Amino acid sequence: MEKFEPFSPPIVKMYVCGLTVYDYMHIGHARTFVVFDSIKRYLRLRGYDVIYVQNITDIDDKIINRANERGMAWKELAEIYIKDYMENLKKLNIKVDYHPKVSEHIDDIIEFIKILVEKGHAYITKSGSVYFDVSSYKFYGELSGRISKDMWDQEEEFVYEKKNPYDFALWKAAKPGEPWWESPWGKGRPGWHIECSVMSTKFLGPRVDIHGGGQDLVFPHHENERAQSECVLNVRPWVKYWLHSGMLMIKGEKMSKSLGNIISLKELFKKWDPRVIRLWLLSAHYRRYLEFSEESLENSRRILDRFLRASQLLSRMIKSLEPAHSISDDEILVIRNIEKTLLGFHKALSEDFNFAEAQSALNQLLGIIFSSVSHIENSAVVIFAYKALKDMNEVFGIADREFLGEIPIEQGISLDSLIDLIVEIRSELRKRKLYDLSDVIRERLSLLGIQLMDKKEKTEWFIREQQKFTKI
Repeated sequence: MEKFEPFSPPIVKMYVCGLTVYDYMHIGHARTFVVFDSIKRYLRLRGYDVIYVQNITDIDDKIINRANERGMAWKELAEIYIKDYMENLKKLNIKVDYHPKVSEHIDDIIEFIKILVEKGHAYITKSGSVYFDVSSYKFYGELSGRISKDMWDQEEEFVYEKKNPYDFALWKAAKPGEPWWESPWGKGRPGWHIECSVMSTKFLGPRVDIHGGGQDLVFPHHENERAQSECVLNVRPWVKYWLHSGMLMIKGEKMSKSLGNIISLKELFKKWDPRVIRLWLLSAHYRRYLEFSEESLENSRRILDRFLRASQLLSRMIKSLEPAHSISDDEILVIRNIEKTLLGFHKALSEDFNFAEAQSALNQLLGIIFSSVSHIENSAVVIFAYKALKDMNEVFGIADREFLGEIPIEQGISLDSLIDLIVEIRSELRKRKLYDLSDVIRERLSLLGIQLMDKKEKTEWFIREQQKFTKI
């Protein structure tokens, strides 16, 4: 473990490799993007100003091949999956500051490659392709630990025009039927690895604090990015912290297209609330494998349900309680327990973003709220609990709308106010001993997902997560 020290605090520059848009976004992609969105959120909670860039690869071999299979233009195909990608990010509450597309930065890519050629780190072939000369960068292999050239030889098919089999393409000469752009070396298009180097530099400058992606990108993608970027920018390290999210498992096997066990978000959202999926994706340490199962998603659904109930309960209590002028020993003890839990939450995330331990702290806080805070009439305790829950949501991102204030329904009437009015009328019916009518109201509200809890002097209510009003 090392202390986190960005190049220019309090600014943190963060780049995450985005999607190659040739198919629908799946749960494996979602894990990476949710993880890094939450890392960004935690850094902002701790006072850092994070600039977060996540690219879109909209021109690539896979896109061209898929478009040809379907008899459509590559750009048309890319736009279909960009739309799906952006819709999924919105559902998962992932917020990215800049979303550059490769096709919009071709000129920048050409300029970057020209510098590599001028410095002797790249060479031009007879066909008009340009390759990075790996032998010109002595630190190659340090990021991934792949030092043996025999290992590199297995990573990329040998192309006769390369100087060495492990050199990689910066610019690919145009082939019949493929899209192309003009360049000093002839018609062609960019290689995959050069794209991220260029776009990260364009939006973040010559040094990056955090570069993220899935573990499958360590080699060769990130290794190649690092090599070409340090050669152009004359900086070392170009990236201070490399972070890689773990892979997803299903029935003990790695989730992958080759095994045919990929689960698309499009299908998953038909059954599960995106907030449940987001919470589940943060149920393990970000670097470790995460096993997919219906049982684990159901557990996350229960946690979300408790979370939303707790936030509703505390919000209503704050509105109804008078300012506190004193505090009892028992109330001080509750505050200390909340404080201890909140410190545990920060400790977990401050030590390599351990989301599993942070989620454990969240569960502890929810237990304190329902077992202790819900029975306290002291506003200071309630507000402290509410602030702790709000801070945890800043990272988990499952109730942003709720913490932004009341969410209005039609005609500007708030849902809270409407339910409060119904509960007040029911309480009056109970006072008049019209229990049959009051029971009908309880049953009808229950069908709508609104649960009532009758106490001695008042009735509390909360909205069950799985019912219709959670959409408001």
